[in-house]
Amino acid sequence: MKSSIYGISFFFLFCIFPLVSGQLASNQSNTMITVSHQLANSSWNVEKEQNPCLWEGVTCNAPHNDSILSLSLSGFGLSNSSFLPLLCQINSLQSLDFSSNLFNSIPVEFFNTCGEIDGLKSLNFSKNKLVGSLPTFQKFAGLESLDLSFNALNGSIDSQLNGLSALKSLNLSCNNFTGSVPSRLGKSRVLEQLELSMNRFTGEIASEIGEHGNLIKIDLSENYLNGFIPESFVNLTKLETLILSSNQLHGEIPAGLLGITTLQRFSANQNNFVGLPSITTSMSLKILDLSYNKIAGRILPQLLLGSNLQTVDLSYNMLTGPVPVNISSSLVRLRLGSNNLSGQIPSTSFVSSPNLTYLELDNNSLTGTIPPQIGSNPKLALLNLAQNKLNGTLPDELLNLTQLEVLKLQLNKLSGEIPNQIGRLNMLSVLNISWNSLNGIIPPSISNCGKLINLNLQNNGLTGLIPDAIGNLKFLLELRLGENKLHGRIPDMPQKLQISLNLSFNNFDGPIPKTLSELNDLEVLDLSNNSFSGEVPDFLGTLSSLSQLVLSNNQLYGVLPQFKRNFSVYIDGNPQLHRPQDHPPVLSKKGKSVGVTIVITFAAAVLAVVVVAIVFLLISRRLSKVNEEQLQSLEVFSPPRVIQGNMLTANGVHRSNIDFTKAMEAVASPANIVLKTRFSTYYKAMMPSGASYYVKKLNWSDKIFQLGSPDKFEQEIEALGKLSNSNIMIPLAYVLTVDSAYLFYEFSPKGTLYDILHGSLKSSLDWASRYSIAVGVAQGLAFLHGCTSSPILLIDLSSRSIVLKSLKEPQVGDIELCKVIDPSKSNGSLSTVAGSVGYIPPEYAYTMRVTMAGNVYSFGVVLLELLTGKAAVSEGTELAKWVLSNSVRPNKLDHILDFSISRTSLVVRNQMLAVLKVALACVSVTPESRPKMKSVLRMILNVR
Repeated sequence: MKSSIYGISFFFLFCIFPLVSGQLASNQSNTMITVSHQLANSSWNVEKEQNPCLWEGVTCNAPHNDSILSLSLSGFGLSNSSFLPLLCQINSLQSLDFSSNLFNSIPVEFFNTCGEIDGLKSLNFSKNKLVGSLPTFQKFAGLESLDLSFNALNGSIDSQLNGLSALKSLNLSCNNFTGSVPSRLGKSRVLEQLELSMNRFTGEIASEIGEHGNLIKIDLSENYLNGFIPESFVNLTKLETLILSSNQLHGEIPAGLLGITTLQRFSANQNNFVGLPSITTSMSLKILDLSYNKIAGRILPQLLLGSNLQTVDLSYNMLTGPVPVNISSSLVRLRLGSNNLSGQIPSTSFVSSPNLTYLELDNNSLTGTIPPQIGSNPKLALLNLAQNKLNGTLPDELLNLTQLEVLKLQLNKLSGEIPNQIGRLNMLSVLNISWNSLNGIIPPSISNCGKLINLNLQNNGLTGLIPDAIGNLKFLLELRLGENKLHGRIPDMPQKLQISLNLSFNNFDGPIPKTLSELNDLEVLDLSNNSFSGEVPDFLGTLSSLSQLVLSNNQLYGVLPQFKRNFSVYIDGNPQLHRPQDHPPVLSKKGKSVGVTIVITFAAAVLAVVVVAIVFLLISRRLSKVNEEQLQSLEVFSPPRVIQGNMLTANGVHRSNIDFTKAMEAVASPANIVLKTRFSTYYKAMMPSGASYYVKKLNWSDKIFQLGSPDKFEQEIEALGKLSNSNIMIPLAYVLTVDSAYLFYEFSPKGTLYDILHGSLKSSLDWASRYSIAVGVAQGLAFLHGCTSSPILLIDLSSRSIVLKSLKEPQVGDIELCKVIDPSKSNGSLSTVAGSVGYIPPEYAYTMRVTMAGNVYSFGVVLLELLTGKAAVSEGTELAKWVLSNSVRPNKLDHILDFSISRTSLVVRNQMLAVLKVALACVSVTPESRPKMKSVLRMILNVR
């Protein structure tokens, strides 16, 4: 009894007073202290914390804490690697993580000493700047995981990995390795993960890889591999992921590969495969991507029947025959577009597909009607049946697809009317039924499709009026109603229209309506081939964004108003309409008397004005005497009241230059505005020292700014202020006021890339400058996407958000928007659009998510601007679409380039063509086909 009481008492004391942790071994503690002195890292400071086990990134063997098990120095910003061998004195180490630093080399001593640690299982040097050849791992007997990805290592791989007898995971992706894919991957062949993507490997895939029977994942994508898939891969009975995309592989897919019972993903898109095996796919297969190949023949029914199949992409091949009658009930995405499929769309295929979300059968030769059964898929968000030979009417059952966001039915032979209740599809962002034979009116209920971005009903037989409620589509960016039989009054249009408004080839008459005067964001207006009459109104010359006006073949007369420079206006077919410079003079046989009359009339008018002015001045003096100081005060704008202001930069020059009071005086005056973007306003602020800075205003009260808490805003902005990259606009300081936030940046005297590339200084941008800009922007984006904690994504990447410190030094701006803006909460067009028109990736219409792949697309458009000299939207057509449509003909590639640049030399032309290939990869329609930003940067650097 007594002993049990003692036992209970001891247990009670143990619960209240835990055992004191053991002390770290002195040799390990001394090593850590020595290293901390070399690192000068604030979180490794023995004066603040004596126990290294409590330092950031240090893990000890709890609860004793007498030895160190792992060290993670990821994201410490380290560049000097001389301290690394010291850490190898800690012989209890199991894991070392040095990822996301700035090392360009690893000391040889590190491999000699750390290789002696038998318990070391994981070594990570990814996302550094390592150069040179792959180090030789002669020891490291216990190493199971080696990650050297995202560096700049080069040369071939032969026997450097032979000594790694326990290696299970090898990641060498995103380097510059050449030669053959290594086949000797550890002595014991226990490898499970092999990632070699985004390198420059050539030749065939060694069949010896198939002898590593434990392989779970193989990723050889984005190399220059050719030949066949080795038959030995069929023996990889544990394989779950096989990615061979973006190579030059050919032949047929080996029989049995898709039958591996564990296989979950097989991606071999963008190769030259010609055939598929006639086998049933594995029941475990979830993702099958064989798009952009040369696969011919029919789609075998069993290919789409896997019970776990979620994504099948066979688009851009040479497939023939019908669409399979039966598909898996688990399918989420089915892409069969751009083939040679024929026959009718089977009505039974899509009845039992409750999870189907994306269905693309476009650009085939399908006939018959649209099966009503498609309307039984409750989750369908994208339906693309465009460019086939479909006929019949639009089935009312389509109106059951209440989750539909994209509906593309253009270039078919559809007839009948647009369903009256089209407004039930209130999630639609894209509706394209152009180039069919539809008739009847535009249903007024279309105004209920409040999220529409693009509405294209062009080239049908629609009659009647444009519904007045069309103006309620407040997010609409493009409206095409041309080539119909519409007439009558043109109602108020959505004020956010940007890309184009096309009303051509209809029956509109009378004066050009004043309802068009509010379209200040519109770039292209086409009113041609109607019966408009009267004079061209002056307000068309004041629309700030309008760049093209088509008035051909109407009944207009008089003199055109004055338009800005570089403005295209087409007036042929209006014989009485003249440009200002060719306005015919007034002729009269009594020219002299007419001239005298004009002079007398003018003199009388001047005299009347003078008399009225004198009378007005006399009356105003008698009625009131305006205080001159009060009059001047009307021109003064009071500066915003500062609630909080903090410096972010450690740079002493900036800290001494920036004066918050002076900056707030600058932002109080609209005269200091130098740039307006979709989300913010930039001011130029001159400091007392004479230095200039950008001060960017964010409207704090707008609900799109999701960080309503100043504390959280401060936390996010201070994290961005710690970044270091010469190609990024990094905030130096910030000020908070009641309703706004102001961020401070270095001033860039050259302005934006858009201003230079599409303005009067365009001629100063030679190829050397354009190439340097491309490299700089790619470096900035690769840096942002590779940030340690999480990638930094750009909501609005465009040539307007890139500023130039010089003609060869770009900086990517607006990096904070991903942290402080929620576009879905905007009351303007931002609620459905991420970024500027022309730069928005096509998948955004149905994903509504900003992604790294989307950023790559936007960067691809910037590259195309640099290569073509054209804007992202030109003449109502998006640049990326124009280039893609012209790039299918190799002999037309030269016509895509800016001839004033490409003609300078053969070397320049070849470099531009090489960069064009990179740009085309970036603007690929499918996000999965686009390279990662690090790979894009490497490809651009390899051009020279």
